[in-house]
Amino acid sequence: MVRRNQRSEPVTRPSEVPDSNVLAGQMLTAQELAAYLRVNRSTVYRLLKKKQLPGFRIGSEWRFQIEEVNRWFRERGPGDL
Repeated sequence: MVRRNQRSEPVTRPSEVPDSNVLAGQMLTAQELAAYLRVNRSTVYRLLKKKQLPGFRIGSEWRFQIEEVNRWFRERGPGDL
């Protein structure tokens, strides 16, 4: 089964988000978050393991609320990736 991205508009990096309401309510998978942050997916899982990244599980899959990720990114900065 091929998973397809259901989103019709591209996701921007946290530093490029002009208004926190632009992507309000949007959720990302671990793969989508890695692309959003421009890091390897293993970096996302490493940060989750260290409990340094805001996310939650639905079954065996991780999900991330974009507002929380943007807040986390602004508070910690790109140096923590």
